[in-house]
Amino acid sequence: MKILLADDDLDMVDITAYALRREGHTVITASDGQQALDRWQSENPELLLLDVTMRKLDGFEICSRIREASSVPIIMLAARQKEEDIVRAFELGVDDYLTKPFSVKQLYLRINALMRRASAEATRPPANRLQVGDLTVDRDSQETTKNGKSIRLTRLEFRILYCLAANEGRVVTAERLLDYAWGEEGTGDPSLVKTHISHIRQKLGLGPGQAGYIRCRTGVGYTLTRQ
Repeated sequence: MKILLADDDLDMVDITAYALRREGHTVITASDGQQALDRWQSENPELLLLDVTMRKLDGFEICSRIREASSVPIIMLAARQKEEDIVRAFELGVDDYLTKPFSVKQLYLRINALMRRASAEATRPPANRLQVGDLTVDRDSQETTKNGKSIRLTRLEFRILYCLAANEGRVVTAERLLDYAWGEEGTGDPSLVKTHISHIRQKLGLGPGQAGYIRCRTGVGYTLTRQ
């Protein structure tokens, strides 16, 4: 698993990264908040370990920005266990909160439990009728509506939109969209995903600030959000 470890305590980073790598994980490190945000965007890790207090951007700000586009699992690391910090962290969308100093064994247990939950959610079959804000995507009828008005999509456009809706708030790679949209009919051209996404946006009138806004994460994929 690819893990981003962000902390300005370099000794702690070295020790923790070494222990995680011994367990077979790929570890990307960052020593300040801006570097952490940049590496999350460029590396697309499967799990984040974020220190609360870092230079440039703190862990709260990083979490807030990430949660605008992704539901990637986040464990917040803190030097002290203040109730207001814990409450704020969970309100921003972290999945777990770990107070330093912590043992490597305790970190392993937290990571394993978190990834089991994430895996169970990922494998849960989506509903046939999905609702994202005022956008409805019905797999049984192959119908898409926005504000109750029927929108005509091609078969491939519908499948791409359904895949995004089923993963609301999570980044879906272009490769996964290709696999789902084209299915057993062969491999689609990756350049066509961008074209189909553009057509979907035009037909649904999806723009910034609207329910069902499709965001593009350059080099990573796409995500459908409620705002």
